[in-house]
Amino acid sequence: MTALAVAAPAPSSTESPLPDHCEAGRPWPLGATLTERGVNFAVFSSIAEKVEICLFDRTGTREVRRYALPCRSDDIWHGLVPGLPAGTRYGLRVHGPYHPQDGLRCNPNKLLLDPYARALDRPLRGGAWQYAYTLGGPARDLAMDTADNGAGAAKCVVLDTGFDWGDDRRPGIPLEDTVLYEVHVRGFTRLMDEVPHGLHGTFAGLASEPALAHLKSLGVTSIELLPVHAFNDERRLIDLGLANYWGYNTVAFFAPEPRYCAGGDPNDFKRMVKALHAAGLEVILDVVYNHSCEGNHLGPTLFLKGIDNPAYYRLVPEERRYYADVTGTGNTLDISHPATLRLMMDSLRYWVEEMHVDGFRFDLAPAVARNGQYEFDHRSPFLAAVAQDPVLRQVKLVAEPWDIGDNGYQVGGFPPGWSEWNGRYRDSVRDFWRGTDGAVQEFAARLAGSADIFGPSRRRPSASINLVTVHDGFTLHDLVSYNDKHNEANAEDNRDGESHNRSWNCGAEGETDDEDVLVLRERQKRNFLTTLFVSRGVPLLLGGDEMGRSQGGNNNAYCQDNPVSWFDWSEDRRGDPLIEFTRQLIALRRELPVLRDNRWPSGQPDDEDRRDLAWFSVWGLPMTEEEWTNPTVRCIVALFDGKFAPVDGRPSPSVLLLFNASDEAVTFTLPEAAGIAQWRVRVDTGQGHFAQHEAEAVQPQAQIELESHAMAVLVEGQPA
Repeated sequence: MTALAVAAPAPSSTESPLPDHCEAGRPWPLGATLTERGVNFAVFSSIAEKVEICLFDRTGTREVRRYALPCRSDDIWHGLVPGLPAGTRYGLRVHGPYHPQDGLRCNPNKLLLDPYARALDRPLRGGAWQYAYTLGGPARDLAMDTADNGAGAAKCVVLDTGFDWGDDRRPGIPLEDTVLYEVHVRGFTRLMDEVPHGLHGTFAGLASEPALAHLKSLGVTSIELLPVHAFNDERRLIDLGLANYWGYNTVAFFAPEPRYCAGGDPNDFKRMVKALHAAGLEVILDVVYNHSCEGNHLGPTLFLKGIDNPAYYRLVPEERRYYADVTGTGNTLDISHPATLRLMMDSLRYWVEEMHVDGFRFDLAPAVARNGQYEFDHRSPFLAAVAQDPVLRQVKLVAEPWDIGDNGYQVGGFPPGWSEWNGRYRDSVRDFWRGTDGAVQEFAARLAGSADIFGPSRRRPSASINLVTVHDGFTLHDLVSYNDKHNEANAEDNRDGESHNRSWNCGAEGETDDEDVLVLRERQKRNFLTTLFVSRGVPLLLGGDEMGRSQGGNNNAYCQDNPVSWFDWSEDRRGDPLIEFTRQLIALRRELPVLRDNRWPSGQPDDEDRRDLAWFSVWGLPMTEEEWTNPTVRCIVALFDGKFAPVDGRPSPSVLLLFNASDEAVTFTLPEAAGIAQWRVRVDTGQGHFAQHEAEAVQPQAQIELESHAMAVLVEGQPA
């Protein structure tokens, strides 16, 4: 259990006596708010008959006082307890109907968490105490359990939100200049020896100098953190000796996960944000508002289910005992309900205004963008609320644009103001580099920014978050090392995780001593990374890919809180030349504005017969329709002309990209290009080569040989 450090201790029987009454207080803001007179409590419930605030001693195990909230304003129950200090531990008891067959699940015997709690006193790990019905009983969830779980339940903590932000400022990095780095708070520093003792796997560890040094040296601009809202470990996983490592099982939408708070101090998150901002790095949160940790009708009752189940969740209309589920987790939050929408919007604004974060990536975003008829709707209550919100307009908004419901794959379906994880980019890049027939056209469209996907909604290339690997799936090393998933450690008989990975093991499954296979795998890694950083749009790098992090072929390591998922900071990994290669790729992207141009290329000639984007064959000639549609074509050349991407009135250097995804070495003839006298080869993935400005010059019409499965980046040079 993690002890929570707070500004003042909670009351106990040995301290100042607690007041014997609860005043009327105010219905706003929701949650527990520290005031000069005490703590104001406000809780929404449209079905409650009574709502009680239960106070606990400083250990969080003994209830010391209980107050019924005296007032109800519309559906908000509220009251003020005079004299309560910061640090007070509390929970809710909601009295009301327990008729699961009608969707009503109030059980006052079960202590509930406040949905607006700013801090929890401990991590949550699933146990029998979390269930409102008697486990193993013949009636299952239809029979209310009358045992009181107050002693063992997690408690909310009244928080003093004051914090010295000093001169903290958001970096404010334009989307087109952004390089995202997806990382897990715990896994990143768990094995980093240089991190001070006690800070490994915490917000403070991520903000430590050794961690910051790696992030800054890479050149990434924005850290995208896997979920940091407090979450619950499922009982099933605990029984198997596993854990919900990824954290997509939210139990508190305002509270940071206690496991990540060094010394149990929730202000550890704010200190991390302040340190990352001081280093010029943005903080993007992966947030889960599509479902909660309470699961289906047989799941635990921890907060929303016991407060107002039919308001917070989508229930099956004909059988309200059961939950509509487009998330694959057992339930779906009903964002079309005003109370749920308010909870979500209040949470988002809190993390921006109070916690200073720079943006959000929304897990299974179509689930929160569905209307009251469960249909995805770009004018849904949530998307409409965000569009007019003056706070959220200031930050980055990124959708994971798919869920498992009807019409759930919505890549390109979100409105202006949103960027999206581009799953079609991932699939086409993987297909091209593994030599799939007919992959060239789709690959070219993704490389150029995916205008066919995002152009119709009047968005720009920065709407496309380009990704090859992310937490969900193979790491880059495993993508080139395994044809099949190997998830046996998850204890689901290898049934979980994606089976169609578009991966290629380069000739041997898993670890091997075959030198030819190892050389090809390293080349493929360089191909994927180089493609990512020369593509139009916003690149997302999976943390650890720059050092060949492997999960042993596990493509769904959500439950592996162990070295399978943790970063390996051993000397072998730190010395991986791929780290320096990645650094230089990011620096090259920063150096060349044409790669970050946030306009759609037209491909049309100007009066000098120059095109912003032109495509050529290996012969140096414009691609023909026959070549575009020939399924056996594995090679292509792209020319991004810097004339069309000026900065301060000066054109960017042009960039020529050569791609060879065939099984043989290929000789490319460089195309003639108006206004360009010579090129310099800056990257050759076949040679593991990355040259600086003094790279050897080559002329148009010169020939360059590329190894099989290799690419080159040539940058316009100045004549001697």
